[in-house]
Amino acid sequence: MINTNIANPTLTVAIPAYNEAANIERVVRTFLSTGYPNLIEVFVADGGSTDETQDIVKNLSLEDPRVKLIHNPLKVQSAGLNLIIKECSGEIFLRADAHSDYAPDYIEKCVEALLESKALNVGGAQRFVAKTAFQSGIAIASKSILGNGGAKYRDPNYNGYADTVYLGCFWKQALVDVDGFDISQITNQDAELNQKLLQKNPNEIYISSEIRVWYYPRKTFKSLYIQYFKYGRGRYLTSIKHSIKSQIRGILPFFVISLTTLLLLIDLLFPLLGLPIEILVIIGLLLPFLESWRVTFQLRNSFESEIWRGDKDKIPSFLSRWFFCGIVLLTMPIAHSLGYGYQLVKHKILGLNGW
Repeated sequence: MINTNIANPTLTVAIPAYNEAANIERVVRTFLSTGYPNLIEVFVADGGSTDETQDIVKNLSLEDPRVKLIHNPLKVQSAGLNLIIKECSGEIFLRADAHSDYAPDYIEKCVEALLESKALNVGGAQRFVAKTAFQSGIAIASKSILGNGGAKYRDPNYNGYADTVYLGCFWKQALVDVDGFDISQITNQDAELNQKLLQKNPNEIYISSEIRVWYYPRKTFKSLYIQYFKYGRGRYLTSIKHSIKSQIRGILPFFVISLTTLLLLIDLLFPLLGLPIEILVIIGLLLPFLESWRVTFQLRNSFESEIWRGDKDKIPSFLSRWFFCGIVLLTMPIAHSLGYGYQLVKHKILGLNGW
């Protein structure tokens, strides 16, 4: 039984990490400096880092005994989070990420939303920021319907119930009741867990615009492609476990690519039909860059204040931002769809259910 009527519940911060020497101290110190009176521990579940991450966390623990390092031999985030769930003592479990910046009142606003909404999990919008030109393209793409799929947790002005949130602040008992995160899912574990919470009540996930967190996306095309390929695989695994509640935005890219592929095959096998496939493909390639121009132009005056976190003398040009945003809007659905299709074939044809 969860008691939502207590003031200042005890709280645990949980950070899964791997090779985060560049970020981990900043993130941990951000939480240690909170004004929230009942932060009792900050756990870092390290997946075998080969850089200085573990040494940094150990040194921080000498300064403040609330900092605790645990080893995550399975190396995946879901396994690390489950280890923290078993070890922690906080009534509230705040799941954090080393690739993000957090507002000074992040914990306070999370707890406030959790108590007032009566939900099991709360969070804020995933606000994208950038330090490189390619990251800028991703951040701008996140403002487009083609890049965010209409997800409520991508809207910084949204307040209300949703199907998932970025990161999340949970009642620990709620996590225990659903057996924590699914370690068979390398990605999409947050969305899958929220689907389990929603099985009890459609109003268990809440988003507050006052909870502010900023995410630094991938720095290279290759890492972005791999990320979204894995997202597609994870989305398929979630869809077969929670078929009723799976969201269209996660499946739609796969069917768009599949339809295009089917039309290409029909044109190849039955050329007399005269399908305008080449024109459709050209339009499909141009649309992301047209949308990129629209959203890049829309953000031209607010880019520096809302998105750019790098050196002032290295702000990417408008054309650079437009180009990378177009590449991102083209890459994300293709990679996601290929990952979704790969996992579908693995499951339906090869009979393999896991990752």
